[in-house]
Amino acid sequence: MSGKYFVATDTNFQAEILDSGKVALVDFWAAWCGPCLALAPVIDQLASDYDGKAVIAKVNVDDNPNTAAKYGIRSIPSLLIFKNGEVVDQMLGALPKNKIAEKLDAYLG
Repeated sequence: MSGKYFVATDTNFQAEILDSGKVALVDFWAAWCGPCLALAPVIDQLASDYDGKAVIAKVNVDDNPNTAAKYGIRSIPSLLIFKNGEVVDQMLGALPKNKIAEKLDAYLG
């Protein structure tokens, strides 16, 4: 679906995020996390804004503990930006869309 974030899992993370060749913004979240739920509409908007330019993905930490552990996710929401399969930036908390977009744009240029 165009403009929809990608649901990343322990199973598909390597292929869809690390090996994609694209810049990826990954939101580590959980259904019980208030700030995560507050950030959800922002992630949806970013998925539309960056459709075709970057991968916007969400990882439910409860359902995908291996991926969360691999990246040392201890507090959520955690937003990681990946480029060429490596973490190049990290943000914590429910940040405003413009702050996230600003960081993402820096790696797309």
